[in-house]
Amino acid sequence: MSDVIFFFSLLGVFNGVLLSLNLLVFTKQKSLSKYLLGALVLALSIRIGKSVLLYFDSELPKIYLQIGLSACLFIGPFLYYYLKSVINEIEILPNRWKWSLIGLLISIILIGSIKPYQTEPLFWNTYVVQSIYIFWFISICATSFLLIPQLIEIYKSKNKLSAKYKWLSIIYFGNVIIAGAFFVAFFGNSMAYYITGPLAFTFFLYLLAFGYFNNQWFEIESKQSEEKYINKKINSKEAENLLEQLDQLMKTKKIFTEKELKLSNVADELKITPHRLSQLLNDNLGKGFKLFINEQRVEAACELLGNNNLMSLEGIGYEVGFKSKSNFFTTFKKLKNVTPAQYKEIKASKAL
Repeated sequence: MSDVIFFFSLLGVFNGVLLSLNLLVFTKQKSLSKYLLGALVLALSIRIGKSVLLYFDSELPKIYLQIGLSACLFIGPFLYYYLKSVINEIEILPNRWKWSLIGLLISIILIGSIKPYQTEPLFWNTYVVQSIYIFWFISICATSFLLIPQLIEIYKSKNKLSAKYKWLSIIYFGNVIIAGAFFVAFFGNSMAYYITGPLAFTFFLYLLAFGYFNNQWFEIESKQSEEKYINKKINSKEAENLLEQLDQLMKTKKIFTEKELKLSNVADELKITPHRLSQLLNDNLGKGFKLFINEQRVEAACELLGNNNLMSLEGIGYEVGFKSKSNFFTTFKKLKNVTPAQYKEIKASKAL
């Protein structure tokens, strides 16, 4: 029986590494959320791999224990950042996320170099491991505050759970079960629960693989603009009022000019949830948040181009909120069927 458990657990680790490499390196459609999910699966795979080997070989070299525990430090942050990137449609890694991850990496490398597990096992088991587990627990709590309110709102509105939130729920609760098994094993000092984490991870991994290769839940970003939230309609009076507020927000504050603008930022201005705003745009305007904001930016650019503005084309793009010249030109051509330069020439010729 032990051989079967060992094989099943180690197979999950092997497949986890393959899936993470697919997400991080070989995927054709690059996105921040895919990178974060790949990093999460890789960190879990390394942590679980260490646990499986230790469970069946108590004399495992301490360097493997140090690597496994070091990877454990990143599981919580990657879980939180992944869910937040999907819920808030974040496309570029924020600087504060990047520096927090770099800080964690430098810290664990310094600790491992100054006091390696090989020579300081008591220090690691007494202080480092406990700190890592507490940090893991705090990260899961933070993720709970991010996801659970969204699920409660959907439940209260009696709407069906969308594919997006089904997928995120699997990611979240799968991690909670895995973490719970390790917490009980460590703080309860019970090796009987130690193998539960790897077994739970293997089952969790197959759910991930199903969602990924079956393309049902994984490609949520490409589905967001198409999803119509059937049976989730906002009543017409409320929708009309919200759309009027949204229009005023665009005209007065010109919030679309913010280069790092997120769905949650606009939702906060309207005092509604990001889920509600996304629903409003899809049901009543037939478009996703990204397209809506790009349309606002392009219209503002057209106004500047038609006023014989002395700004360069690139400067106009930055002025209305685009992050780069190429992004501005590509989006403008897609929405207007002409380049910014062609549009400016057309407007100039009509003015003569």
